[in-house]
Amino acid sequence: MAIVVQKYGGSSVSDVARIKKVADRVAAAKAAGKDVVVVVSAMGDTTDDLLKLAREVTDSPARRELDMLLTAGERISMALLSMALNARNVPAVSFTGSQSGIITNDAHTNARIVEVRPFRVQDELERGKVVIVAGYQGVSYKREVTTLGRGGSDTTAVALAAALDAEACEIYSDVEGVYSADPRVVEDAARLAELSYEEMQELAEAGARVLNAQAVEFAKERGIVIYARSSHGGPGETVVRKSPPRAPGRVVGIASETGLVVLTTRTGLDGLTRLVDILDKKETGGKQLHCQEWPGMGGSASVVLSLENMHAFAELRQELTQTFGNDLMLREGVGAVSAVGAGINATFANLKRFLAVLAGMGAPLIGLSTSSFRISALLEEGQVEEAVRRLHAELVARAEPTAPGA
Repeated sequence: MAIVVQKYGGSSVSDVARIKKVADRVAAAKAAGKDVVVVVSAMGDTTDDLLKLAREVTDSPARRELDMLLTAGERISMALLSMALNARNVPAVSFTGSQSGIITNDAHTNARIVEVRPFRVQDELERGKVVIVAGYQGVSYKREVTTLGRGGSDTTAVALAAALDAEACEIYSDVEGVYSADPRVVEDAARLAELSYEEMQELAEAGARVLNAQAVEFAKERGIVIYARSSHGGPGETVVRKSPPRAPGRVVGIASETGLVVLTTRTGLDGLTRLVDILDKKETGGKQLHCQEWPGMGGSASVVLSLENMHAFAELRQELTQTFGNDLMLREGVGAVSAVGAGINATFANLKRFLAVLAGMGAPLIGLSTSSFRISALLEEGQVEEAVRRLHAELVARAEPTAPGA
């Protein structure tokens, strides 16, 4: 029997009424002759509420204990959904990440999946049961409970789909697929009917919230097709798969994020080496890195960090200040806005239009970086939303529609 993996985000299971609607959808898939594995996030704002509790206890909660705390949210969702299905006479069983065979490295609060051993999942599917799996979590090779970072439930779903040789991985959220910009910021944002793995990964890395970047990376490696859909119904969806390249220079979307910090050392390569040593010890990854050296004149180096998965920033800031003193500049309240598209920098045309938009709104650049798929600018957080609207109007809205009827 064909296996389908469905993932439901926090908004889809935010209360009992919505959990019951998810149970109805899962029951319908089972009645249609599918073997169904469901991955769930924590209900609504449960993870944020648990983080708030931890920070009321201490400004720098131990990462291991954070993982023990935060994984409780998904366990609540999985148990309630299993109860709802059993109440509908649909046999179901719930598993934590460790029970379902999600093996990770030992990087607490930001672990990566290294292996999936879905033996118990397969056994229960053969018994005719729907299997509910707690997303966002796993167990390390040291048998420690770990979490996968924000959006990690997507990664759980794709990893299980690959390990089970599923025919599809369906990601359900509160929007119909992926849009050319956040619809809450840009009213005329268009749904994207299809995206390549590379385009989706760049959008996710740049702050688009519908899919997790690590999940897309996993899907690309294993050839898993992802369907991004709304849990509230509606015909729209975005399909993410290996796709033929678009016309070079076509901008498919504008993404943004806030809560960034820029660390700049005035001691060039030597300072960068010391800086990344500290970040590595703190298990803190950088989003961007820049370094310049001038013979006989020294140099500078910068690293961009996201506060999203950083739970002890005050402690890190103190250590950096003690180590570097006045040789380190730390800038908070930074955001980023990015234009994404295959071959976006094949010429300088898109870059010139991008910079002209920012200049027109009087937004001074904190930083700029490019790749074959992306142009990204660092700005003050308060300027990000307006930059998204203007860049979308200039680089995306003037192009042909990317989704029929969107």
